[in-house]
Amino acid sequence: MKPAPFDYHRPGSLAEALAILAGEPGAKVLAGGQSLVPLLSMRLAAPAALVDINGLPDLDAVTVTDDGVRVGALARHADVLASTAAAERQPLLGMALAHVAHATIRNRGTTVGSLVHADAASELPVVLRLLGGSVDVASVGGTRTIAADDLYLGPLESSVAPDEIATSAWFPALEPGAGVAFDEVARRHGDYALCGVAAVVRVEGDRVVSARAGFVSVADLPTVVDVTDALTTVDAAALADLGDVVLPHLDPADDVHATADYRAQLVRVLTARVVGTAYDRARERGTAR
Repeated sequence: MKPAPFDYHRPGSLAEALAILAGEPGAKVLAGGQSLVPLLSMRLAAPAALVDINGLPDLDAVTVTDDGVRVGALARHADVLASTAAAERQPLLGMALAHVAHATIRNRGTTVGSLVHADAASELPVVLRLLGGSVDVASVGGTRTIAADDLYLGPLESSVAPDEIATSAWFPALEPGAGVAFDEVARRHGDYALCGVAAVVRVEGDRVVSARAGFVSVADLPTVVDVTDALTTVDAAALADLGDVVLPHLDPADDVHATADYRAQLVRVLTARVVGTAYDRARERGTAR
C-alpha cells in the first residue's frame, strides 16, 4: 500500500515551518520519519501535507550541562547514544536508547520525535516521565514547555498541538546518591518490547529515600509507579514483592506476541531485577563519593 496524496513542504527556517503549520490544519511534521512513514504507507495516517523540518538549522544539538541533557528535535538516536557526556550526566538515557530498534533506525530516528509520537511501547517516553523531564514546543503564537507528566494524553496522543513543533527535550541529570537501570524483553532484539522496566533509586547509605519504576508495553500510557514505601528494607523478598505493588497500576494485555499473564510475569521479574540493579548502583555511587 502507498500513502494517500499529500502536499510536501521543506521550509528553511523554524518561522517558515510554523507559518505553514498554522495555515495547514491537516499537516504533520516530518523529522526522522521512522514512525510516521510506516503509518502513511499503511494509510493509518493521511495528512493533507507534510512539513519536513530536516532543513532547519540548529535543531540537531545534544547539549550537556551540569543540570542535564537537552536534545534537539533533529538529533538522531545514534547521536544521543554516542554522546559520552550525555551518558555521564544521565546514564538512563543511553541505557534505554541501546534498546531502541536497530542501528539503521537509530541512525535516522529522532529522540524528540519518539517522545511526541507518544507510543507506550517505546522506551523514551517512559524515561522522560521517570526523570521528570520536559519538551519545549513552538508555534506562531510563541513557545511553551510541557512537563513530561502533562505530555501524554492517550495512546499515541500527546499534548503537542497540531500547529506546534517540538524543538527540544530536557532530561535532568542524575541526582547525587541515585542509581538507574533499564531492561526489557522482546521476541527478537530490536522488536518492540513485550515488557520493559526503567528505575531510579536514591539512597542515603543503605536506606532508600526514593524509588520509582517506569513501564514499557504494559499500559496504554507511559506509566511510572512510586515504590519507595515497599523498600523499607531491600532484600530478595522485598524486591520479589514489587510486582504485586506495581501491577494494580498497569494493564498488561493479550496480543499476538504474548498473553496478559506472561506480560504480568515479566513485570514481576523485570521490576525486581531493574530496581535491585538501580539500588546497587546508587549504593556504589554513594560509596565512591
